[in-house]
Amino acid sequence: MSTDLAIETTGLVKVFGDNRAVDGVDLRVPAGTVYGLLGPNGAGKTTTVKVLATLLRPDGGEARVFGHDVLKDADAVRGRVSLTGQYASVDEDLTGTENLLLLGRLLGHGKPAARDRAAQLLSAFGLSDAADRQVKNYSGGMRRRIDIAASILSTPDLLFLDEPTTGLDPRSRNQVWDIVRAVVAQGTTVLLTTQYLDEADQLASRIAVIDHGRVIAEGTKGELKASVGSGAVHVRLRDAHQRPDAERVLTVALNATVQLDPDPVALTARVNGHGTELGAAEQAASALAELAREGITVDNFSLGQPSLDEVFLALTDRRPDTGTAGTAANAENAETTEKEPAA
Repeated sequence: MSTDLAIETTGLVKVFGDNRAVDGVDLRVPAGTVYGLLGPNGAGKTTTVKVLATLLRPDGGEARVFGHDVLKDADAVRGRVSLTGQYASVDEDLTGTENLLLLGRLLGHGKPAARDRAAQLLSAFGLSDAADRQVKNYSGGMRRRIDIAASILSTPDLLFLDEPTTGLDPRSRNQVWDIVRAVVAQGTTVLLTTQYLDEADQLASRIAVIDHGRVIAEGTKGELKASVGSGAVHVRLRDAHQRPDAERVLTVALNATVQLDPDPVALTARVNGHGTELGAAEQAASALAELAREGITVDNFSLGQPSLDEVFLALTDRRPDTGTAGTAANAENAETTEKEPAA
């Protein structure tokens, strides 16, 4: 295994009864980066993380963390990783300080060192004012921050963040994002699972799109976006009654499928442009001129790189739900869930 890789898996499989939660996953995660596992609820993201963190035994394939086999060298793997799951793992009846002090002592720190480290993290995460309050009285964003703080009491080489911002308001999400960036700046590798497309776009240098237990696409954000076209044309009309005519014109001019947006005067289409941004721009300009010739009034016309939303739709052929914090496949409304044995 390359020393530049934090994680390497080959044909990784995990089965629960008739459900192949992980179905031949291949991953190569460079050290010192944020690597995103993007997919809907039930895609196999959490199960993959649990296998890599040695919490579940794989049923097939191989998985290594910094060169250590997750089965043969499980203790060595555990010594280099930390996991922040989907739900806070701290004790709600203890204060923020008490939680971090307790975990610090369990990790082998002396009492003064554990207290100093707890105070340092509470300050860094903006929790000093709440240090002496019970965690059960924390907001959702504060709970996620104390949970991540607990995960890095001893700085891990690899931090698993499993959907760290699910249910958080935009401000709390941004605070968690800042924490992730700070952790990586200190040399930690982060494997981030998320349903939020904008979160992967903001944080991850490379992204694997996983669905039904399989990796269906992998690459940088730019590579994934380029895979579904060189650009995306967004049109906003003055008159909603002209949208059918605009759809017809754009379909021909762009030689592409046109999507009718929820806004009754808006349309979107991916543009191939023969694989180049210049070609996409030329196609878009031609389409705009054709709309004008047809007497269709356009209030706004733009050409941009495809979003991860469009990548997700193109790859999985499904439309994620839109929540207040961003576009996501909503876990509460998902049709499938990962089946795991009860704890």
